[in-house]
Amino acid sequence: HVQLVESGGGSVQAGGSLRLSCVGSGYNFASACMAWFRQNPGKEREGVGNIDSYGTTSNSDAVKGRFTISRDNAKNTLYLQMNSLKPDDSAMYYCAAARYPPAPWNGQVDYRDWGQGTQVTVS
Repeated sequence: HVQLVESGGGSVQAGGSLRLSCVGSGYNFASACMAWFRQNPGKEREGVGNIDSYGTTSNSDAVKGRFTISRDNAKNTLYLQMNSLKPDDSAMYYCAAARYPPAPWNGQVDYRDWGQGTQVTVS
């Protein structure tokens, strides 16, 4: 069965950096479109960015220039490098997988599989 496992979350001071990882298994990782979303309690889940099987990325305006999405297909791993973190970036971060690139890229209904999340706290 499909499994997505995130790691790398934690607490960091504003201006700091974190790198999140998401390991996928049980499906063809290399051909999947992968994404990062985030959510705070009481708020809607929002897209952070995605990367298709060709390595083409999309990012939300809120993180452009600060966050970078990448993937290592040999390791079945998705990454989110987060720099210049702000308190507003605090959230539970989830990775998600779609068989085909969704349009729009942050259309949540098109991402079939989701991880359990990793918490990021910026103070």
